[in-house]
Amino acid sequence: MASTAIPANPTAQNVAQLLPKLQDEDPDFRYMALNDLHQILKTGHPGLIQHDYSVCAKVVDGLLHTLKDTNGEVQNMAVKVLEPFVNKAPDTILAPLIDKVSNLKTDNIVDSSIPALALRAIVVALPKPIQGIQRSRSVVEAYGAVSKALIPRLVGYTVIAPGRKDLPAPPKGMLEEDMEKGTDSNAMDVLIEVARCFGPMLQEPEIQALQAISFEILESERASSALKKKAVTALSTLATYFSDAVLSAFISRLIESLRDSHVTLGRRKLYITVIGSMARAIPRKFGPYLRTLAPFVFSALSAEELESDLAEDVDVRDPEGDEVREAALVAIENFLAACSHDMRIYTNECIDSALRFLKYDPNLADDDDEDMEGGGSDEESEEEDFEEEGGYEDEDDASWKVRRCAAKALYVLITTRSDGDLLEDGTLYDRVAPALISRFKEREESVRLEVLAALAALVRVTGNGAYSHNATTGHDASNGTMGPPPSRKRRRGGSDASMFDSHTNTSLSGGYIAPEPQAAPSAGAQSSLSKLSPDIMRGVSQLLKTGPPPTKEASMALLRDMVAAQRGGLSDYLSQIIDPVVEAVKGHGSHAHAGHASSSTTANSLRIQALQLLGAIAETHTSKTLQPYLPKAGQAVVDVVRDKYSKVAVEALNTVEQFVVALTPPRSATPDHAALDQLYDVLVNRIAANDADLEVRQRAIHVLGLLLGRTSGSQDFISQPKRTAGLDLLADRLRNELTRLAAVRAIDVIGSLTQNKGEFSPKWVQSVCLELGAQLRKASRTLRGASLAALRTLAVNPATRASLDSKTTSELLGVLLPVVTSKDAHLLVPALVILTTFVRDNGRAVVDKQLDQAICQVVTTSLSGSALDALLALVRAIGEQGVGRNLMQMLLKDVGVGGNPDLVGKVVGTLLVAGGPDLNVKLDDFVNELNAAKDGKRKCLALAVLGEAGLRMGSASPLQPQLFMSYFSSNLEQVPLAAAVALGRAGAGNISTYLPVVLSTMSQPSSPQYLLLHSLKEILQLQDNDSEILPYSQKMWQSLVVASQAEDNKAIGAECIGRLAIIDPKTYLPQLQAFLHDPSPTVRGMVISALRYTFADTDSSYDAHLAPLIIPMLSLMLHEPDLENRRLALTAFSAAAHNKPELILPHLPELLPSIMEETKIKPALVREVQMGPFKHKVDDGLELRKSAYETLYALLENSFSALSVPDFFDRVIAGIGDDHDIRILCNLMLSKLVILAPDETRVRLDAIAEHYRGILATKPKESAVKQELERLKEASLGAVRVSAGINRALGIDMAESHDPHVRAWQAYWGWVGKEFAPLVRAVEEEVSRERER
Repeated sequence: MASTAIPANPTAQNVAQLLPKLQDEDPDFRYMALNDLHQILKTGHPGLIQHDYSVCAKVVDGLLHTLKDTNGEVQNMAVKVLEPFVNKAPDTILAPLIDKVSNLKTDNIVDSSIPALALRAIVVALPKPIQGIQRSRSVVEAYGAVSKALIPRLVGYTVIAPGRKDLPAPPKGMLEEDMEKGTDSNAMDVLIEVARCFGPMLQEPEIQALQAISFEILESERASSALKKKAVTALSTLATYFSDAVLSAFISRLIESLRDSHVTLGRRKLYITVIGSMARAIPRKFGPYLRTLAPFVFSALSAEELESDLAEDVDVRDPEGDEVREAALVAIENFLAACSHDMRIYTNECIDSALRFLKYDPNLADDDDEDMEGGGSDEESEEEDFEEEGGYEDEDDASWKVRRCAAKALYVLITTRSDGDLLEDGTLYDRVAPALISRFKEREESVRLEVLAALAALVRVTGNGAYSHNATTGHDASNGTMGPPPSRKRRRGGSDASMFDSHTNTSLSGGYIAPEPQAAPSAGAQSSLSKLSPDIMRGVSQLLKTGPPPTKEASMALLRDMVAAQRGGLSDYLSQIIDPVVEAVKGHGSHAHAGHASSSTTANSLRIQALQLLGAIAETHTSKTLQPYLPKAGQAVVDVVRDKYSKVAVEALNTVEQFVVALTPPRSATPDHAALDQLYDVLVNRIAANDADLEVRQRAIHVLGLLLGRTSGSQDFISQPKRTAGLDLLADRLRNELTRLAAVRAIDVIGSLTQNKGEFSPKWVQSVCLELGAQLRKASRTLRGASLAALRTLAVNPATRASLDSKTTSELLGVLLPVVTSKDAHLLVPALVILTTFVRDNGRAVVDKQLDQAICQVVTTSLSGSALDALLALVRAIGEQGVGRNLMQMLLKDVGVGGNPDLVGKVVGTLLVAGGPDLNVKLDDFVNELNAAKDGKRKCLALAVLGEAGLRMGSASPLQPQLFMSYFSSNLEQVPLAAAVALGRAGAGNISTYLPVVLSTMSQPSSPQYLLLHSLKEILQLQDNDSEILPYSQKMWQSLVVASQAEDNKAIGAECIGRLAIIDPKTYLPQLQAFLHDPSPTVRGMVISALRYTFADTDSSYDAHLAPLIIPMLSLMLHEPDLENRRLALTAFSAAAHNKPELILPHLPELLPSIMEETKIKPALVREVQMGPFKHKVDDGLELRKSAYETLYALLENSFSALSVPDFFDRVIAGIGDDHDIRILCNLMLSKLVILAPDETRVRLDAIAEHYRGILATKPKESAVKQELERLKEASLGAVRVSAGINRALGIDMAESHDPHVRAWQAYWGWVGKEFAPLVRAVEEEVSRERER
């Protein structure tokens, strides 16, 4: 039957026309009428029936009639209609509606829960209060209706006295009736929704009344178990709104009930469940009470109570005892997760209880102690034990639930207490790990999975805290020419020859150098893991052979974590695990246990886990160790590469990549032809297969590029015909739009690893280079960047550069020059490197007017770092090739003083020295210009040119220090400073001539110390001149210490002192440490600033000098009494955390509290300043807090595993409400924390939502200036951006959730989507653009 057409703009008359149909005898008519009514109310304008009380009253009567309908579908539709109706009806009708629905007679209704369902729909649909937002009239009226009509009907009496005294008392409460009858009418669901939706508005008497009736249901003998469970949920929901007095009274009542010696097991379980759920709901308020409440929970898990229970006969034993233990363990899990700090005093009790019930199985003989003592040296006995437990089944046995909860509690303990104490003191490995290993034989799979997950978590945190001091130097030892320079100064990126070395980026990439077996440490968590490895492997190998698929998957995940934590460690055990892992890769036996793996998804998940494990083993173990197992494993992986499921095939290709690395030089010196040919064939097959998934083809292209690159230089690994065919295939894929980017990156890898000129045909190199050049015109910035990087690699590698002819070079110049002038810094450096290479090969053919103009255009921009170094290298190459005359003329005439004098001076000075007499410009010309020029810009340019020329010429320079120093007294702006910088650069090239003059001048009473300090800075920061500086270091040190105490000299002097300490750490680091005790805050501040450079600008070879001093110095600095010095100390600590995390991490627990303290707003540092008629607050601690939050950000980047996540979260969330700059930092940290600590983020969702809601609800003042409006807009956009990121990362949707934190977040995000839709769309578009890149 077709429904009546719904008008586009319905009116109250349309509603009235439908109402008679609600009385029709045909249930179909009644249903369709309700459906039409629902559509009209949903689509109609807000005032549809707002002022038509007659129609509203009739709608109420009709809905009440249909709610009592004998047809269930009609009843359900009537409930559905209530939602739009309450939003369209006048506020005055809400209370009567609620009263009538709550008093609806259910005698003739099949479903007696209809009234409660209707009430719940009404409450959910009513406008709700939103924290941080002013409550509207409709929200107040909605709460009034709930308070007057609904709450009294739930509890059975009037809670808030009405204004009128003649009103009749409410009838017996709906919840009271449920208690008496032992039924569940869903009235408790209504109470829960009242607390969720109107909790912030509930008055204390109402909260007490709802709490009292909920607790009464808990203690009722007649109430059903389902109703009692809902009562627990109600109490935890209400707890959010308990005042301190109500909470204290409630806790006291709980304590009295638990102390009652006659309390039943059922009630005891409920009380403990309430305690656990409240800890999750209100962790901060509830935490202090755990000191009193936790012992009641632990008593339920005590050894005495367990022994007493087990002593009873099996037939007499109360099964509710296990339910009490399960509830107690769940409560402990909640305590540890939500109130970890408050539970530290009960650490031993938590461990004892969890371990006691991890092995709790009253139906089996307890032989765990024997297993632990015997060590399990006999593999066969272990297998027998596993099979013995696995054979027992009892449908009535629920003890497995207790064991599972114990394993979960241990998992939470491991994850929340792995920040140093329990991990480093050995508790987790001495007590927890052996117990978990002993339960590998667990007969219940869900318990076994939790055991494996807990042990895997322990292994992961062990690996996260492992810092290797050789991590940054291990590669250098095996590459003599690529090792670090003798200088301890950190090289700037691109400032050395590595810019033109094709092997820089790829040859040191992961896996290129063979992994070296590392000896197990003698102490610490890594040592404990190493000692337990045999026991773990013995148990896991058995699970891999006989366990069901989920157990196998969890076991492989554990093994992968062990490999990652130990960077190997399975060499002695591969023979035990390879066969079952290979079988899992093949998919054999995945469906043997139909009950465990009923879908292909489970099987594929197991295969992916097995492939990841094989890849991790291949990555971290030597080729010699892997060789015996490669034929079997390789064949299985190759077969899976052709799998129809793309995720499995892609993971198989990731594993193939690790096999390629293991089978090729330098990891393997002996070719395995069969294996390599097999891998080559499958890669070519996948790349050429057009029916293969795009991701599979792209991944295969990458791996083929790695294979061809790593086998370069030796015909023994891949034959030349196959190499040529592979290269041609990649060139073909380069022309395909879908696979182009992958092919570009593969060619980049091949070019960087290629060693033999004969491996490429000139035609291939030329065509590929031209195709790469063509990609520079594409719109995709990612493609342009990758193409330019590959082109750079091919251009700088002698093996491929020799194939580039003049025609190819000329065409490439045509596409490179637009890139140079595009002002895209990301693309500028590789483009300049390519041009430099071309100029060095054939400068006269390459350098023309267009190139000179492009260089002049670049010089007019702002350049620094690697871009400046690349530009200077190009200019130097042009000068050395004798083709720089025109460029020099253009630089002097077209650019000149129009550009930055410092940058132009460096370019001109470099060209002047490199070009020599061919330029028709001499050094004396610039000396004359300096003397003759009248304006400051010309003098600055001449000084910059002379300084750079002096640096380049070195000891051959005819320039004397007095030439520069004579301009220190110039009256022209910027000239003195330009002269000081030029003096320093010239002095860096001729230290023996310049440095004595600078130091002697500095010692004179009236010397320009500030300018001389700038000169010394230029001399000290240049590399490779340390040995020439050392003879003058003592005199320089003394001069620097004296000069740096002047207020204007503090910053530049501290930098010079720090750089001198880098050159001679043995002499000057101890002196800096001694200066930290100086009574003068100026001296201490100078030292703190100087130390920052020793942390930030040194490589790993400097760490040996810092290691014994860094922690004492940082501890002293962080407790500085001077406010500004403390801020500098935080900046220095941030530099240390960012650059020297391995030195900081072991001592972080003793340093972190001081940093956390500095993030708090200190009222003592906030003062009030009178500004005319207004008073303005000035926060002297703001800059200090900013530095503290910057330090936290650095720690999050480098030392997350050592942080206390709950404490860290506290400060980050507090920072959201702080100053604008601090908020930006906290937004960045939250974006990272949601990935690093998703569980903790989920717990904090309500707090995050509250802070962001406050930011978004902030309205600008009428007198706000433009800057304030921009900051407010930026703050709102940042809040929405982070909120959207949290939604994506945690997978939160708007479906109803039982988690109160998630519900609070859903309410907040729904409000954001409604009120700030344009911002949400802007953020979504921003994310889409980032993904496209």
